[in-house]
Amino acid sequence: MGFAQAEPDSRAPRPPRGVLEMTGDIGDFVPGEVDDPVHDPAIVKDRNTYYVFSTGILRDPEDPGGIFVRRSPELGGPWESMGEIAVPEWVHEYEPNHLWAPQVVRRAGRYYLYYAVSSFGSNTSAIGVASTRDPGDLDSWVDHGPVVTSREGDDFNAIDPHVFRAEGTWWMAFGSHWSGIKLQELASMTEPVGPLHALADRGVPPNAIEAPTIFRRGRYYYLLTSWDQCCSGTDSTYKIAVGRSTSVTGPYVDRDGTALMDGGGTVILESEGNQIGPGGQDVHVEFGIHYLIHHYYDADADGVIRMQIRSMDWADGWPVVATME
Repeated sequence: MGFAQAEPDSRAPRPPRGVLEMTGDIGDFVPGEVDDPVHDPAIVKDRNTYYVFSTGILRDPEDPGGIFVRRSPELGGPWESMGEIAVPEWVHEYEPNHLWAPQVVRRAGRYYLYYAVSSFGSNTSAIGVASTRDPGDLDSWVDHGPVVTSREGDDFNAIDPHVFRAEGTWWMAFGSHWSGIKLQELASMTEPVGPLHALADRGVPPNAIEAPTIFRRGRYYYLLTSWDQCCSGTDSTYKIAVGRSTSVTGPYVDRDGTALMDGGGTVILESEGNQIGPGGQDVHVEFGIHYLIHHYYDADADGVIRMQIRSMDWADGWPVVATME
């Protein structure tokens, strides 16, 4: 006896593709009235809720802005700003104006939030970590102190963390300027171990490469980085470049075969339309689709920092980012 095949449910929502229409609290700034920061967005999903963590409100070393959090039931929104996670006492010795460039991962039912502590232009820096079982409860995050540090005289900068699992272990990529992007194995979620691996170096002062993001698709690991000048409103020249490798520790090469350690990198997203200086990216995989989340400076709003999510397609094993039509 045969069985009838069920017809597809045409009412089921289709996974969003393209440059998503973003609604709700996606970043705003009105002096003295609104400060809704979304620089360096990192995304995670807990059950039916998406959370985005971002660089905190710019204040001063006496009262630095903590990592800022927002949530939404859908990727495009409506996004709702929730406020900031409390700043731990140990960060004050680094004199930050705010905590930077977070990333969140889940392991065994617990979420780990990594963030950068520094002052602009300095490599006296640290990457800290906090954890919780409920990312939406901002008071539940427990801080565990610094994981990686750097200081004047080191050839690297311990900011812009990206933590991920590969080849049976956990890793942390990080770095900004100096000698480029580094990678180190983690013995636990709070303890690095082993040598620093060099992944990418543009080789030309000021070596404007930072914000690593590593993910795997098929036989390749892909390394995304942000290039050039951020943090300058509509004068920003930020852009996103990619390289790939069959080994998590490299060597990574671009689409033309140039090693990222020799200045290589294929640019996959740069300024378009009103979205100036896209960067500070993260990647989220769902519905079998890779989504890129990033910030940009809105040329239609005097350079206000906002966030955007867009899908990625693939051509010959390389990511192709959806662009505006």
